[in-house]
Amino acid sequence: MQNLSTFQREYLWELEIPRKQVIELAEAIPEEAYDWRPAEDARTFAAVLVHIAAGNLLLLCRAGVELPAVVRLRGPVQGTGTERWLEMVRKSIALERCITSKQEVLELLRRSFDAVREALTATNPKQLGLARELFGEVTTYRRIYLRILAHADEHMGQAIGYARTMGFRVPWPDPIRMMEEMAAKAPVA
Repeated sequence: MQNLSTFQREYLWELEIPRKQVIELAEAIPEEAYDWRPAEDARTFAAVLVHIAAGNLLLLCRAGVELPAVVRLRGPVQGTGTERWLEMVRKSIALERCITSKQEVLELLRRSFDAVREALTATNPKQLGLARELFGEVTTYRRIYLRILAHADEHMGQAIGYARTMGFRVPWPDPIRMMEEMAAKAPVA
């Protein structure tokens, strides 16, 4: 951790939030609820969680990460450019359809977040500023990692919404409620 840039250290700190919360939420929801969806054309609860993990792997692939753990998770990918990207999208969609048990979902989530952490830690800080193509535009490796974080946070919010709609509570303290309680107990100036 000593050779990491400030960005890498701060990123890993931020990544720990969705990693911890998504895994705790996945653990707290009973397996019987994993096939729940708010509408017929929406993802199931399990598919939302798998989508987070698959997104981690898909974006690591766009960042050119070829660490053994990432390759094992995503499997072999053929082609180059758009062809390669579309194969990864197909693999991600297939994962959402075939990984449905609570244990498999949890394992994939853990492994994908570990892969992001391992990949970023192994990256030379200077490489983060290098140009890379993402979604048809030139960007940096750093922005691809930021997209991983934003994607995980976005779909963590979706999973929380699903859980609450199903009648479950999140398994961590509610920060809004904590602030409200703190404000109520504090003397008024």
